[in-house]
Amino acid sequence: MKIESLLEDLESGDAARAEAAVEQAGGAVPTLLRGLAGVRRTADLQPVMRVLARLGSPAFDAVLAAWDRQEVTDWQAGRLLGVFDERCADRYAALAADPDHGRSSHGFQGLVRLRADSEAGLRALVESHARGRLVPYRAADYARLLHESFRPRLRSLRRDPAASPRTRRGAMAALLAGGGADALDDRDRAAIERLIRVKLPHETPRLPSPTLSGWWMAVPGATYEGVFEALGLHDRRPVTISAGLHAAEGREIRVPGPDGADRTVGRAFVTPELDGWRLVFGPFDLLVGDPWDGMIETVERVSDHCGQAQFFFLDDAGGSDVWIVAENGRVIRQYAAEGDPEWEGDPLPWETLAVDDPDFDPEYDEAPPNAGTTGARSACGYLSVDPGEVGPDTGVRGHGWLAVTAPGVGHGAFPGTLPV
Repeated sequence: MKIESLLEDLESGDAARAEAAVEQAGGAVPTLLRGLAGVRRTADLQPVMRVLARLGSPAFDAVLAAWDRQEVTDWQAGRLLGVFDERCADRYAALAADPDHGRSSHGFQGLVRLRADSEAGLRALVESHARGRLVPYRAADYARLLHESFRPRLRSLRRDPAASPRTRRGAMAALLAGGGADALDDRDRAAIERLIRVKLPHETPRLPSPTLSGWWMAVPGATYEGVFEALGLHDRRPVTISAGLHAAEGREIRVPGPDGADRTVGRAFVTPELDGWRLVFGPFDLLVGDPWDGMIETVERVSDHCGQAQFFFLDDAGGSDVWIVAENGRVIRQYAAEGDPEWEGDPLPWETLAVDDPDFDPEYDEAPPNAGTTGARSACGYLSVDPGEVGPDTGVRGHGWLAVTAPGVGHGAFPGTLPV
């Protein structure tokens, strides 16, 4: 069978001719799919995709069967499964419920594309979130897309005595993924707050090591309260370190502002006191802004509120390495490298000066008189706290705080779960 003539019949507009072509094509789909061996371009898949789209559910099942037999590759299956319409909504829901993460992701992609609101889709969403923290691709998008419709049903499932604990956990995670903490009822919110209070005194501090990139600030533990006003942080609440870091690294959201225009809002995490210092993590674009002038202005402003502030910025891919120390609103020492390193201000007492290095030969080597310690990774350990060295031996005092970068938003609007 020539696929060109089959497509002509399917797309002819003649009902009888198209119906006959559908019957003919149904039995030919397995042969068409086997003929895709070695095809690596989407353009070369297009004729078969047009046939599959016309056939609907039987073709969907045939693609899955060919995928199971490895007659089509994972890449081909992903392209082919993206062509079906609402006739296959139940097939997409069944695929979304598949325990295989990759297959489930294709199911959720279809549900999102079709905006399919169904009990089967809701059950697949609950099951995917019940398996653990790693959810299929587009599952969270589906939870947000259908949140208004799913919320009452998920809340009911949370209180269903006939539902298993696993299912009730999945329903709660799906609620959080779709609408954040605001989606929960008072009972669930109170339970989460109790769990956080129980966890806070017993957690072992661990922070991400800036292996490739990252930024953070450090302020004295005794004066850290000033950081909230200096950075414009609002609605702070106690949080564990793992939850605070996850939130600070999470997605930003768009919400209506006081003037009606949308504004971008994120979350910042202020750690417990670690060996006398509090570290600050959060969205760079919202807390700092301009990559260079913003760093200087931010660290000076925070130091004006806290007495001292330190800023660290690393980007191995871009070649940036920066550390800045400010006191009482003025930078006193900074190092910056984007290629050749540069220093400003007088060396600090702990720094190793380049001219004092045993390998420095004044006859052949050149160095500015204020050239000292290089690199944020080494400087942070002398100045305050090295995030990569925080662990069981670190002295901890108090608890961490999670705050929002704009007033009147609250924490409930941020979708997704946080590890407690």
